Amino acid sequence: MTHKAEVNALEISQMTDLGRAVIETEATAISALLDRLDERFAQACRYLLDCQGRIVVIGMGKSGHIGNKIAATLASTGSPAFFVHPGEASHGDLGMITAQDAVLALSNSGETNELLTILPLLKRLGVPLIAMTGKPQSTLARESEVHIDVSVEKEACPLGLAPTSSTTAALVMGDALAVALLQARGFTAKDFALSHPGGSLGRRLLLHVSDIMHTGDALPVVDTNATLHDALEMMSAKGLGMTAVVDAEGRVAGLYTDGDLRRTLYNPVDIHTLCVCEVMTKNCKTAPPNMLAAEALQMMDKKKINGLLVVDGEQQLVGAFNMHDLLRAGVM
Repeated sequence: MTHKAEVNALEISQMTDLGRAVIETEATAISALLDRLDERFAQACRYLLDCQGRIVVIGMGKSGHIGNKIAATLASTGSPAFFVHPGEASHGDLGMITAQDAVLALSNSGETNELLTILPLLKRLGVPLIAMTGKPQSTLARESEVHIDVSVEKEACPLGLAPTSSTTAALVMGDALAVALLQARGFTAKDFALSHPGGSLGRRLLLHVSDIMHTGDALPVVDTNATLHDALEMMSAKGLGMTAVVDAEGRVAGLYTDGDLRRTLYNPVDIHTLCVCEVMTKNCKTAPPNMLAAEALQMMDKKKINGLLVVDGEQQLVGAFNMHDLLRAGVM
């Protein structure tokens, strides 16, 4: 091993040891929060639940960055919220806060000048103030309706200066508030998707079967009098690996798939004379057009099937889709 390689190995060991120390320190800080989830936490949740306006999150520096994230999490989980920079608040942005709002203020020291400057104005508005600080005896803590203690034993920074453990603790407590409010509001996965329509979650939870199914000329369908040869030609032409079999009124009588074909060929058959109705799957699983695509995927996984026919309330065939359609739509 070369000297350079030895130095690199030593550096790697030192770096990984430092990284582990940071994670252990921050994990300890987070664990310490568990004992602080008491009546004050519940009271803070009650103030935020009772808020008729929006939750205004404020904080300076690193606390401001954490506050921004907490506001975004609250807003996306059913608690309307936005972030206001306290420095800008004293230069006009305070007008964004109304008497119907609630304020969540973050400051590790609890003595941040920009926050203390606007405290009298918040008091004049009469908005409830929830403070998250690392100093229970600080000015911000004393002036708040509810104080949540997010103090840490030490920062993960070896110098004890850079906000590390303290910002992590504040972030975790903010998440705890957001999730508690989510549960209390009865916020559902569908509600979450409505505020995330552009993401993969939105596609999974908002997309309906009608949005992905094949219809019209792209729909594989034969009638109950068709031969197996006719059914195979239809399956080849439409490329879904299956065909619907319908009666004279257009109601679904059964389904014939690639899997059915393999089972059929276990026995000697004449595909030109055998009626598809004799070998099709009767009482096949179907889906309504308004079913969520994610629900359809769950059904297909459970039944170990690769495609579904779509029917209306009268069992009339209106569409068909398979796993590839779900994959293309980003549901899988």
